[in-house]
Amino acid sequence: MFTSLIFILCSVIAPLLTGEDDLLPAPQNVSIHSTNMKHFLTWSPVTVPGETVRYSVEFQGEYERTYVNKSWIPISECSLIMVTQCNVTDDISANVPYNLRVRAKLGSQGSKWSALDELFDRKMTLLTPPLMRVFADGYHLLVELEDLGPAFQFHVVYWRKGRESWVHNKTVKKISSVVHLDSMEAGAEYCVTAQTYVEAINRSSNFSQMQCVHGPDGSRSTWMTTTMMSFAGFLIGVLALPFLAWKMSQIIQYSCCPVVVLPDTLKIRESPALLIPCRREETERCDVAVHVIPPEERLRAWIQDAL
Repeated sequence: MFTSLIFILCSVIAPLLTGEDDLLPAPQNVSIHSTNMKHFLTWSPVTVPGETVRYSVEFQGEYERTYVNKSWIPISECSLIMVTQCNVTDDISANVPYNLRVRAKLGSQGSKWSALDELFDRKMTLLTPPLMRVFADGYHLLVELEDLGPAFQFHVVYWRKGRESWVHNKTVKKISSVVHLDSMEAGAEYCVTAQTYVEAINRSSNFSQMQCVHGPDGSRSTWMTTTMMSFAGFLIGVLALPFLAWKMSQIIQYSCCPVVVLPDTLKIRESPALLIPCRREETERCDVAVHVIPPEERLRAWIQDAL
């Protein structure tokens, strides 16, 4: 009887002394994977048959360790999640060592915290060469680069094959759809390679695999240019010929059959029907006013004047 009582007391008191955190096993294999400034904390799942285990993640920076009594800050996006990874990129925002930990949760039961074996600094991220596509558009050498985010820049190196001593460098700080590198010579082959650079951590990746592209063939290009110019000249001729013919007809008509314009003083402003009667009346008045003297009368008048 006494033994049974002791067993019951132990079964009741033991969970209170050990705490509920020991009822679930802690997550194992906690590690962080970081590539191109993207940081993910991962761990092995805690399996409970017939149950869904959830997980919560916290981080601790240099400031928390030094000035805030080694406190931990919960990551809200990774609180009671069902997956076994957490994106901690936004929380690791400085070039200082960080520690991260995770624990399992099932209802009111929780496990102990499992932390990283070593502190993590974002300078340790793995930088990979950028994906790129090199192509020619006419005589323009173009490259299309992978967009890795605003923190990334790209160092692009290109040269004409056979002239490796003349290597050109170009820094691309803002990614657009296509970047123009240089003008190409006809029939020449150009090669391009690039590497990523992150100013925040002052690190660069390795260079990408070299890609080469040929410029357009010179003879073909010349033939196409000549053809286009000829076609343009033909169109101009077809459009301009009617206008030139009309203009020449105007010049010939003016030269051979000019149009005579009377001065304003010679222009008849009254109706011809009104002018004819006026002239007839003036003529009759002139006939009445003029009197012809015979020679005998003139002689007689002269003799009288002499006497």
